Amino acid sequence: MKTYKQLVQECLTTVPEIMPWDLAENLEQRPDIILVDVREPYEYATMRIQNSLSVPRGVLETACEWDYEETIPELVNAREREIVVMCRSGYRSVLAAFQMQQLGYTNVVSLKTGLRGWKDYEQPLVDDMGNEVSMDDVDEYFAPRLREDQLQPKHT
Repeated sequence: MKTYKQLVQECLTTVPEIMPWDLAENLEQRPDIILVDVREPYEYATMRIQNSLSVPRGVLETACEWDYEETIPELVNAREREIVVMCRSGYRSVLAAFQMQQLGYTNVVSLKTGLRGWKDYEQPLVDDMGNEVSMDDVDEYFAPRLREDQLQPKHT
C-alpha cells in the first residue's frame, strides 16, 4: 500500500514543478499560460489566482474531453499549450498534472507549494468578485486546521 505522499512522489518522476516566483515572472512574459486550479469549488470561490480556470480534481478528466457536461473547450484544445496546475499546497496539482499527461497534454507543470507558496511570495489572490484578498485574510485561510482525530495516532 502506498501513502498519499508516496503516490505524489512517484508522479514527480514525470511531472515538472514550477516555483511561485518563476510562475509570476512567466505570466508577465507570457500571459496566455493556462492556469488550472484543481481545488474544490468552495476553495476556488474563496480565493484564487486571477484568470485561473476552476477544474475540480473530481471532474478533471471529463473537463479535458469533448462530450461531457464538464467539458471546458479551452482546455480540450490546449494539449500543446503551456499549462500550470495548482491547488492549495502543491500535492493535488501533481496528481492532476500527471493525469493530464496521461491524457496527452505535453506542456503541463505543477505549481510547487501551491497557492500557499504563491501567498508566501506575496503574489495577489482574488475573490469570487475579482477583488484582491487582503494578506491577513489569506494568512487566516491558509492556517492549518487539523483536528485531533485527523492526526496519525501515536504509538506508545
